[in-house]
Amino acid sequence: MYLTPEVKKILGYYESDNPGTKANLARILMQGKLGGTGKLVILPVDQGFEHGPARSFAPNPAAYDPHYHFQLALDAGLSAYAAPLGMIEAGASTFAGCIPTILKMNSSNSLATLKDQAVTATIGDALRLGCSAIGFTIYPGSEYAFEQMEELRELSEEAKAAGLAVVLWSYPRGPMLDKAGETAFDICAYAAHMAALCGAHIIKVKPPTAHIGLEAAKKSYENIDGSTMAKRVAHVVQACFAGKRIVVFSGGESKGLDGLYEEIRGLRDGGANGSIIGRNTFQRPREEALAMLNTIIDIYLNKA
Repeated sequence: MYLTPEVKKILGYYESDNPGTKANLARILMQGKLGGTGKLVILPVDQGFEHGPARSFAPNPAAYDPHYHFQLALDAGLSAYAAPLGMIEAGASTFAGCIPTILKMNSSNSLATLKDQAVTATIGDALRLGCSAIGFTIYPGSEYAFEQMEELRELSEEAKAAGLAVVLWSYPRGPMLDKAGETAFDICAYAAHMAALCGAHIIKVKPPTAHIGLEAAKKSYENIDGSTMAKRVAHVVQACFAGKRIVVFSGGESKGLDGLYEEIRGLRDGGANGSIIGRNTFQRPREEALAMLNTIIDIYLNKA
């Protein structure tokens, strides 16, 4: 596999990692229509755990089939496909070697009241299934955040030793945060920085709003311009070791295409490495989803 100068530059930022981990990062960075550009679009399908099957898949019943998501990611020319254990197992043989996979190691559900997630897979599972990376969620601000970080530390140590990359969902959540605080400018940057400090290779956060959530941070943000999505994203990227970590942003709840494309342009212009977009993809009919993903890829290629 030929590596572009941009991918070699990114891999160079990960100074402590072994050749196996860098090779798996390279597989993700070189896959699909954005391969070699340093940009990524990843399909995550963990919403069945988080929201339930009907809320996730009833809008497009074909998406109940795990093979649907593997094939959608492959046909769309995406960078990787992320899902919990059962979803990856259900297509692991048919799609072996076709697209890099990310095994989501922990999950929550809508029946629970705790701001926590259960570990539902092992590093052995990721290796057995041929995954390129593990995925994990932490909730900075939750009463269980420290336990989650400790679980992550152990899994990351094992994953990196085995040559796997680590993708970290860092979603602020907890009793001190209202809904506005979960996507606040300062708090998104804080969550992204924590993910970098935890040793993540790829950091996933939500697109930040202009709201400042922490009273103690307001003075620090007086001279940081957060007037546009691009400027807010640039600051979040800066918080990840001055852009030396891969940062991708979630797609969130289903929204209209014009609003989605406008948001993606803001991510691109702010220097994001890409998007990890689930419901906005698989809840649409297949052909509509493919057209949407093609436009998103074109945006990151500066063609749209």
